[in-house]
Amino acid sequence: MGGGQKRIDAQHGKGKLTARERLELLLDPGSFEEFDMFVKHRATDFGMDKTHYAGDGVVTGWGTINGRKTFVFAQDFTVFGGSLSKTHAQKICKIQEMAMKHGAPIIGLQDSGGARIQEGVEALAGYTDVFQNNILASGVVPQISVIMGPSAGGAVYSPALTDFVFMVRDSSYMFLTGPDVLKTVTNEIVTAEELGGAKTHTTKSSVADGAYDNDMEALAEIRRLFDFLPLNNRAGTPVRPVFDDHDRIDESLDTLVPENPNIPYDMHELVRKVADEGDFFEIQRDFAKNILTGFVRMEGQTVGVVANQPMVLAGCLDSDASRKAARFVRFCDAFDIPILTLVDVPGFLPGTSQEFGGVIKHGAKLLYAYGEATVPKVTVITRKAYGGAYCVMAPKHLRGDINYAWPTAQIAVMGAKGAVEILHRKDLGDPDKIAVHVADYEDKFLSPFRAAELGYIDEVIKPQSTRRRVCRAFALLEDKQLSNPWKKHDNLPL
Repeated sequence: MGGGQKRIDAQHGKGKLTARERLELLLDPGSFEEFDMFVKHRATDFGMDKTHYAGDGVVTGWGTINGRKTFVFAQDFTVFGGSLSKTHAQKICKIQEMAMKHGAPIIGLQDSGGARIQEGVEALAGYTDVFQNNILASGVVPQISVIMGPSAGGAVYSPALTDFVFMVRDSSYMFLTGPDVLKTVTNEIVTAEELGGAKTHTTKSSVADGAYDNDMEALAEIRRLFDFLPLNNRAGTPVRPVFDDHDRIDESLDTLVPENPNIPYDMHELVRKVADEGDFFEIQRDFAKNILTGFVRMEGQTVGVVANQPMVLAGCLDSDASRKAARFVRFCDAFDIPILTLVDVPGFLPGTSQEFGGVIKHGAKLLYAYGEATVPKVTVITRKAYGGAYCVMAPKHLRGDINYAWPTAQIAVMGAKGAVEILHRKDLGDPDKIAVHVADYEDKFLSPFRAAELGYIDEVIKPQSTRRRVCRAFALLEDKQLSNPWKKHDNLPL
């Protein structure tokens, strides 16, 4: 009963489920096995010795999602506002350590007012123990955080260290310093929702990977995401039954790219048409929309997708898109998930705000992530692949395994008009000569066959056959073996 019926009613009154109700929805029926149900805090100051609740504000254990094992903890806001004590932290640490030992993901349902003030530094020590385990588990087992209430102060760092963070709209928020502190220290007046709500973290800060309308939808979507993920870094990607033909031809793709190179199209359409049953679980859908990241299945096996989106900023890369894609690529590589890259990128977004904001270093993160990755990498260039952006989007030169291009692909240092204005400055006053030069440049350099001649493109393929060719490419690469030189760890351009 957690903190008792009155507090459970208050939780329901806010549109929130209790910790145990959430675990019932997340896990397969009857699969939850609880640990440490009777643990109580050991604090004595501020009258704490007179108030004890079994479990101490967090429900921990393990269960299954569609028959696959996972370790879970759910903070109980009805007990001391879900605040973290030393014993509360020890329960979470136990789950984290068991997950690493047994090779299964960790899912944390966060609903906490932060550190339990009555315990002082012991609570802070407990938090830091949890953080240390988050760090050790990174790249070993997938870690998913679902923010289902407040997460403030030091509490935010555990989710920030995990692989995926999801929020619930209007009932969850995350921030290091709250609205009252801001008002006192910086004179900024802002609501909790504006400062750290789901919209802020999915569209501006990129702290959260997605947001849902209520607890039920969030937990259903976590179950869906879980099905795409391997149990650990040695288990291999899960394979699900597939009811879609691997060599399905889709003639509508032949007309996906408009004849006018300046007209956009929606890259979601290509992603869904090459995926099994059109199923695409998008990650960070509302942040840096000029690039898409997420999971699909090809012949039943999980594949990570990174794709430029011509509908937003013409598909240009910028600092945010580079960071978003780099983190996703590194997750896929850590857990041996093959990567499909769909390229239509005219370059990096120009401007002082980008340069001052460190676009060079952020772009290098994506370059680094692709170059470091040893998983199977298949790339399809649908239209533009210009300049440094070509270099960054998984080309053959970053150990891309299979690189295809559509006949509409344009692979060059820059667009024809810009190149001609540099190469033929003396003819800038003569429009007829410039037109001839542009046509000549397009013939020589904007055709995918130029790159194919040099071996940088393995084959120019028909758009309609993209699914078949990509499925065959990943089937070929199934037993790929590649390792990087030994090192203690790399030094990513952070």
